[in-house]
Amino acid sequence: MGGVGSVRRWISCTLLIAAIFLSFDHQQACAAGAYGVCYGFIGDNLPSRAEVVQLYKSRNISAMRIYHPDPEALAALRGSGIALVLDVGGVDAIRALAGSAAAAAVWVEANVQAYYPDVLIRYVAVGNEVPAGDDAAGLILPAMRNVRAALAAAGLAGAVRVSTAVRMDVITDSFPPSRGVFSASAGRHMPPVARFLADTGAPLLANVYPYFAYRDNPRDIALAYATFQPGAAAVRDGGSGLAYTNLFAAMVDAIHAALEKAGAPGVGVVVSESGWPSAGGFAATVENARRYNQGLIDQAYRGTPKRPGVLETYVFAMFNENQKPGDPTERNFGLFYPNKQPVYPIIFPN
Repeated sequence: MGGVGSVRRWISCTLLIAAIFLSFDHQQACAAGAYGVCYGFIGDNLPSRAEVVQLYKSRNISAMRIYHPDPEALAALRGSGIALVLDVGGVDAIRALAGSAAAAAVWVEANVQAYYPDVLIRYVAVGNEVPAGDDAAGLILPAMRNVRAALAAAGLAGAVRVSTAVRMDVITDSFPPSRGVFSASAGRHMPPVARFLADTGAPLLANVYPYFAYRDNPRDIALAYATFQPGAAAVRDGGSGLAYTNLFAAMVDAIHAALEKAGAPGVGVVVSESGWPSAGGFAATVENARRYNQGLIDQAYRGTPKRPGVLETYVFAMFNENQKPGDPTERNFGLFYPNKQPVYPIIFPN
């Protein structure tokens, strides 16, 4: 009589233990890699993918973000131990994944199953800075659902999280941080995205750039406050009572506040891009870039006043990319020149 029940209890217990260990492994992986660096390919003079992976390893950079599934980069990452944020690509990719569960299954098979676990894919990012008012913004959640379902069918939903990367303009009333709320243009699609993240245990990926906030408002924002300098005057949030000694932490906590107001208080934030240009525009100097990015890496281990602890953060970017469009600053965010020499000295903690 007890045989079937015992087997069922044993299976249930085994599955529970496996789930606990899988969750623990994911949490340990996130804690182990407080920072990573974004790796873009928009240049005609960049090192080979294999050379880049070796440069990451030699500099103690334990995580990477790439903006589309690049087979050469994925192959070079095999066995490297470098964790990866893998973007699906642009709007066409989002449209295809949103429109077809079968297409999502094919995508997951080709770009995740074919490499994981030799490549430690941590997150799949469905969309990067898709404008809130764009028609494609409404496709993000269906695409995320299809990719998540494909990962679940492959047995990988517990190991590889699905999210999307947003820019700060999805937030309005970001000062003080406790007033942060999703903007009117983002209010239609972001709350459902936030609830999806809550349901699946995934963080929101956010591109956070104090540089642009300072560039656009240098009268009201002190450079020291924007670049993590000691002695910067603290700014107190009257709503929360928390004090902020740098703009980055204030911006991140505005996102936390918006998630709370959207009914997703448990959703964490991963800073999927942040950096400071070393040339090409206002306040874009080598020294400002060095100060900011060193402060950013150090801040990743401290978190924010609202959420102290490790804040997983990705510095933008690994290289100066000479074919990036836009303002000259866009071609000068790199930590390294294409010859693999540092643009300025920076310490990557071991």
